Amino acid sequence: MTTRFVKRASEKIGLPPGTIVHVGDKKAESVKITVIDYDKNNFQVKSISNIEEVFPFRDSPTVTWINIDGIHDATVIERLGTYFNIHPLVLEDILHTTQRPKVEDFETYIYIVLRMFYLQNKTDEHDNDTEIVSEQVSLILGSNFVISFQEAGGDTFDPVRIRITNSKGRIKEMGADYLAYALIDSIVDNYFVILEKLGERIEVLEDELLDDPTPDTLEELHALKNEMIFLRKSAWPLREVSNNLLRIESNLITKFTQIYLKDIYDHTIQIIDTIETYRDMLSGMLDIYLSSLSNRMNEVMKMLTIIATIFIPLTFLAGVYGMNFQYMPELAWKWGYPVLWCIMITIGLIMFSFFRKKKWL
Repeated sequence: MTTRFVKRASEKIGLPPGTIVHVGDKKAESVKITVIDYDKNNFQVKSISNIEEVFPFRDSPTVTWINIDGIHDATVIERLGTYFNIHPLVLEDILHTTQRPKVEDFETYIYIVLRMFYLQNKTDEHDNDTEIVSEQVSLILGSNFVISFQEAGGDTFDPVRIRITNSKGRIKEMGADYLAYALIDSIVDNYFVILEKLGERIEVLEDELLDDPTPDTLEELHALKNEMIFLRKSAWPLREVSNNLLRIESNLITKFTQIYLKDIYDHTIQIIDTIETYRDMLSGMLDIYLSSLSNRMNEVMKMLTIIATIFIPLTFLAGVYGMNFQYMPELAWKWGYPVLWCIMITIGLIMFSFFRKKKWL
């Protein structure tokens, strides 16, 4: 996952509030609009080429899910917002892809913005691993419709589509509020998939730290810490979103659906606890890495010190008999040279044995 901390919001400087300008990366080549319209007995799935084709679904008696992939075209979003009476500030937030997760009640509709995470194969053809992708998802919950806005085509909503098309569960028997819950629940559940993936990486990294840490290990450690910071930044507001949906007094959310929203709140608490645990583990692993480097340096310094200590007396003897005085009795002795070698070797062996006995080696 590429974590971007510097947001490109300068494009909006000087513009009046409610100006509809896309802020963020263009993650889709074109805008793709899909409509799923259903009731208890029937459903239809349509791919829309013109935004005007979704307008009749606003007042239909069935439940309608309008999904828009690609929000870089401000004209499409503006025309949709005008017909569905969506406030310009909401449209501005939809196109500003760095929003903090939140919930806003506008009486006739509820605006929800979340951060979606999912796994995607890396673009490098030589790398078969996956990467974590993040994008903003905005939801508009009306009396009989849900409009979802996504930056790109890849998402985590496929299980919801399958439940609708295969008539699994009670989703086709419930209203638009239950559909919105199902979409939010799908996003929240995928956090667990991401955390499981990160947990596996942390376990591998922990083994590397204990075995043989390298500069690549430190780089991976910092990458994981940045990803945890980004996840935490999205998960904490997610708790506020689920809590606000529970407390919101709106006719658009039934008491039956509020029971399920409590489950989302419980899941967000688990997600936050897991993220905090992982952050603590990564902080501890960084301390382990620094301690490992320090211990390795200490081992090297200890070995060099022992070698230097052994050679200190040997160097002293070699220095004494390396002096160029004319009258040194041992210089004329026939066995002087071999005796000196024996003394030096004996001193070295005695010191080596002493260090071994003290378990310094």
